[in-house]
Amino acid sequence: RYCLKKTLDIMEKEHPDLSDYSKYIGPPLLFTFQKLCGLTPQEAQKAVEIYVKLYDVDGLRQNKLFDGIEDVLKACNENGIKIAVCSSKHEAIATEVVKLLGIYGYFDEICGSNIDGSRKEKEDLIPYALKKLNAKGDERVVMIGDTKFDAKGAVHCNVDFIGVTYGYGTLQDMIDAGGKVFASSSQELHNYLV
Repeated sequence: RYCLKKTLDIMEKEHPDLSDYSKYIGPPLLFTFQKLCGLTPQEAQKAVEIYVKLYDVDGLRQNKLFDGIEDVLKACNENGIKIAVCSSKHEAIATEVVKLLGIYGYFDEICGSNIDGSRKEKEDLIPYALKKLNAKGDERVVMIGDTKFDAKGAVHCNVDFIGVTYGYGTLQDMIDAGGKVFASSSQELHNYLV
């Protein structure tokens, strides 16, 4: 929220109501700046550039792990499960976030959007991640997410989806996007995966 507000301040634009995190954590930034903030496509592109610079300096350090998630990652590694980050953030930023959180070593791949704004939708990111992981057609693939964008991408790519209800999205939005399996805690997520 900090970087979003600061970007709008720099551009001298009004702030929308930012009390509901599910409206802007998860969607691609261009979508957020156009749909939530009411910016034109050109303004939204400029806003993304400003936001990324702010995020590089301040936003990165505001990320926190959900309770118990490192234990889930460790258990997946111990059981030979390949893991990739699949984020609409720029790939370099997603990598930096994972490193700052101290969990980089658990992941086989970090997959994010391109600097030009392409490959930002989960429908594009999931196939990219599968290719980087060398996933075979008969392997079970699960997208874990907390927003309707994650659920929609999984359904579009015909992969299983586990929605976590302790994230930023809403249960109903994930259900509406096709989600059917949900975890209300890291322990419940662990039980589904291992």
